[in-house]
Amino acid sequence: MVAHLVRLKLALLLNGFKRSVWQVIGFVFGALYALGFAVLVVAGMVAVGTQDVELQRTVTVLLGSALVVGWWFVPLLAFGVDATLDPERFATFAIPRRELVAGLAVAALVGIPGAFSAVAAVATSFAWFRHPLALVVGLVGGVLGLAVAVVGGRALVALLAPLVARRRAREVLAMVGLVAVISIGPVLSGIGEVTVDRSSFDGLVRVLAWTPFGAPWAAAADAATGDWLPALARLTIAAATLWLALRLWSVALARTLTEPARAVSSTARSNGIGVLGRIPATPLGAVAGRCLVYWFRDPRYAIALAIVPFIPVLMWVVGRGGGMLLVSGLLAALVSGWGLSADVSYDGSAFWMHVSAGVRGWVDRLGRVIASAVVALPLVVVITVASAVIADRVDALPALLGAAMGILLTSYGGASIVSALFVQPVQQPGENPFQTRQGASLATVLSQMVGWTAVLVAALPPAVLAWVAVARASALLGWGALVVGLALGAVWLTVGVRVGGRLLDRRAPMLLQKVIAFE
Repeated sequence: MVAHLVRLKLALLLNGFKRSVWQVIGFVFGALYALGFAVLVVAGMVAVGTQDVELQRTVTVLLGSALVVGWWFVPLLAFGVDATLDPERFATFAIPRRELVAGLAVAALVGIPGAFSAVAAVATSFAWFRHPLALVVGLVGGVLGLAVAVVGGRALVALLAPLVARRRAREVLAMVGLVAVISIGPVLSGIGEVTVDRSSFDGLVRVLAWTPFGAPWAAAADAATGDWLPALARLTIAAATLWLALRLWSVALARTLTEPARAVSSTARSNGIGVLGRIPATPLGAVAGRCLVYWFRDPRYAIALAIVPFIPVLMWVVGRGGGMLLVSGLLAALVSGWGLSADVSYDGSAFWMHVSAGVRGWVDRLGRVIASAVVALPLVVVITVASAVIADRVDALPALLGAAMGILLTSYGGASIVSALFVQPVQQPGENPFQTRQGASLATVLSQMVGWTAVLVAALPPAVLAWVAVARASALLGWGALVVGLALGAVWLTVGVRVGGRLLDRRAPMLLQKVIAFE
């Protein structure tokens, strides 16, 4: 059964390549990227093997612990990742749970993340090539550590599946994941400013070495120094953790096979038709009103918008409170405006209302822009003003507002064109807003990159004028940047709405077919 499930995972992986040549190209790039990191890990472990035992212990325990933590908690933050062998799909088959657990665990290593993890786990033993007995213990610990990582992660996901099926829990996990990802930059930036010696990690390594995260990787260091009792104790901790994880996964799997978790969402009493009753009864008003409801009620939009307030924090940390903070409004405008490029994708099958009603393309484009601007425009203005005040550059406010408005309007224009050409797999309503949907192609990624580049080039004049105005503290150039930003942004917005509208008139049925296929 184990071999059968591994072959099934391989078949599903290979069949995915038949959908598009771009998926093959994307997989190749991902594999090369992982291969490069794997080579670095192997070479690094061999290099560490020439150092003293304490440094070897520190490096292997930290690397191994990071591997286990990644397998345990990343799937929770991106719930639904790697669902090719979803246990619920085996509910109708009389497969013994023990065989199913073993097969799913081994099959989890099929793919780029699993292969890289296996190489990294085995590579930790290379740090002990000068100590033959420790090398053997390192190999055993590496295999145990990899098993603890994979089985423990799957068990944790299976146990928490009923909780994650609730909408509020998914939103909380998504926000935690969002904050974690956004914090990576400031943390790395802060680390770069701190002088760290080996003693800084000693306490952390000592603690990790007696936990399931670091115990399997620390046993080899004890073997290298002749401390066999602690080495045996650490391997016992790893083996006991693996046994417990297998038991918990088996119990959770039995529940999943008999009572599959289903998404649970709350319902609320509704009075009237809300914002739709306060807008003009025109096609443009209907589109704007419907999209505005999404911006206030759909968690997927809320998560995307939640990134924007963190931009000033990131700029403050990176720039140490200096001039980088002034860029916050410009970045907020770019992120807020370009978010419109996924609007049709978020509609999903609901896009049929626009197609069947014969809504004109420019009406669809402009209605979506209006809905987004109701939320994004005040946010961008507040961030721009606050950044200028905090940086004590109120004199630069006209220039910064001009550049921000130019970028925001230009982004809306570019997104109006791109979203009429391409749609992408996105989270469905009720799913975790932080997870990544399968099926995204390299063409989608390239379209986003080209779109961003085009927007930045088109918005360059007001941005450059604003930069000169800020650098020279010129009020005249600052007000000029404001005028140029608003005027040029309005031009690009008009072009985007018109061109995107014409494209949508021709491609709407095709886009509808694609978004339905993604569901």
